Amino acid sequence: MNTECKTETIQFHALGSREVRGQFDGGDISTDAGGLLLRETEKRTGILKRFAGCFQDHRDPRFVEHGIEQLVSQRVYGLCLGYEDLNDHDQLRSDPMLAVMVGETDPKGRTRKQARDRGKALAGKSTLNRLELSTEGAAKHPYKKIGRNEAAIDRLMVDVFVQAHRRAPRQIILDLDATDDPIHGSQEGRFFHGYYRHYCYLPLYIFCGEFLLCARLRRSDIDGAAGSVEELERIVGQIRQKWPRVQIVIRADSGFCRDEILTWCESQHRVDYVIGLAKNNRLLGAIETPMATAKKRFDRTGKPARVFKTFQYQTRDSWSRERRIIGKAEHLTKGANPRFIVTSLPKGRTPPRQIYEQIYCARGDMENRIKEQQLGLFADRTSTATMRANQLRLYLSSVAYMLMQALRRLGLQGTELARAQCTTIRLKLLKIGAQIHVTVRRVWIRMAGGYPYAAVFAQVYANLQKIPLRC
Repeated sequence: MNTECKTETIQFHALGSREVRGQFDGGDISTDAGGLLLRETEKRTGILKRFAGCFQDHRDPRFVEHGIEQLVSQRVYGLCLGYEDLNDHDQLRSDPMLAVMVGETDPKGRTRKQARDRGKALAGKSTLNRLELSTEGAAKHPYKKIGRNEAAIDRLMVDVFVQAHRRAPRQIILDLDATDDPIHGSQEGRFFHGYYRHYCYLPLYIFCGEFLLCARLRRSDIDGAAGSVEELERIVGQIRQKWPRVQIVIRADSGFCRDEILTWCESQHRVDYVIGLAKNNRLLGAIETPMATAKKRFDRTGKPARVFKTFQYQTRDSWSRERRIIGKAEHLTKGANPRFIVTSLPKGRTPPRQIYEQIYCARGDMENRIKEQQLGLFADRTSTATMRANQLRLYLSSVAYMLMQALRRLGLQGTELARAQCTTIRLKLLKIGAQIHVTVRRVWIRMAGGYPYAAVFAQVYANLQKIPLRC
């Protein structure tokens, strides 16, 4: 006769006359039942399925229990649910809820080949680690046999953006920015960055609104704008294949005010730009009169005053031609606050104030998107030894962002969480306690009766049901 194992009882502080006791014997209970909304989103967008199609599996099919789509889905769903490390998956592989999300038809793992794996439906950290550490010659490697096509992954990001629009927009704005990704080990490409004052990578991001179009991992011993033209060439070319007449404007801070980028835009690519320009004595001299006017207004009213001036300017050495500058002469309580941008937008069509305040200043929202991915979806977890493996981690985080953004765009519209960031969506919509019961015909998900956002959950589900299935 088998003996029954009893879990240890935990005695908590009493509630009045009642004892409060706890035991880890509740059966199959998950904290991530809301993740089923991510699965519904995937069924309507096919993001993970198409992402998996960017990999090549050279493993012997006789010994494969987890396909590429299952592996990348498990990893991406884990990031969306807040599990940043591979080590987490040694426990998550036993979670039938995650197995249902991934599409594992045996969510309890009862039919696994090895006895030691039974009860664990999903892949462990070692299998996922081999996926991340695959080399360029994956077909010939004895263990790491999963290759990837980075060009296909890059195209996927732009495809998701284009396909999210029913018709071509009149104008789109592409935001470029670089940020620091701190390094705490001896990873390949490790360099000290003087501005950020630590060892880091310097990834390049390109967004269009909330859509992520590029996430390129780079060493930090380069100019912040390095590689931008190549990425723009690729992205703009792909967009123009679908939308040949769309007006494209690139927007960035002064770190991207490079003649190579400006000249590329001014050539036959038909791309406009609104880019910050670092101030110098010549520029400040050009707005002396507007600065005096702004100060007089401030002295008279006691309120911040702005005056704008447009003029032509060319650097002494670095620019190949003269360009249009918009100078902001501003006086605040703390004193003068002059700023400059260079733009190719034609005179007369859009006033200088509108270009600066409504177009250029709006680029600050991109920084929120970068923080959302780095802090909420762990894009900074680049701790493996090689840049190739760390680029894959950045891709995984990027796809997790794309899936969460799709959930926000398609499911959360019209709800109180329509503008919520990924961490808030995870906390309020995905982290739901539920009991799981697997039968021959059904998987029952009994979610917590006290869940406070049940009405929002129902509305999100209803929104997703209106969208046709893709996979």
